[in-house]
Amino acid sequence: MASIEEVRASINLANDKASESLGALQQAYSSLEEAQGVLIRATEGSGQADVSEANGLLAQAVDSIQGVQQSVQAAISASEGVANRL
Repeated sequence: MASIEEVRASINLANDKASESLGALQQAYSSLEEAQGVLIRATEGSGQADVSEANGLLAQAVDSIQGVQQSVQAAISASEGVANRL
């Protein structure tokens, strides 16, 4: 069985990896927001249903990333609580 210090170290490593993912998620969020803005400007005035669908899907992707970011942050906080109680 692992010692308390080994468990804490493993939790810290997991949190470090999760924190790294937050940076990648933020980059994806920014890129998708930029893509959405470019698409909106490029298709302004278009009445095609596909344009509206594409914009909606990009907005949905941006919202999904926000949800993932919140989940990762909550997981980090929860695991920090576990480590602190050891």
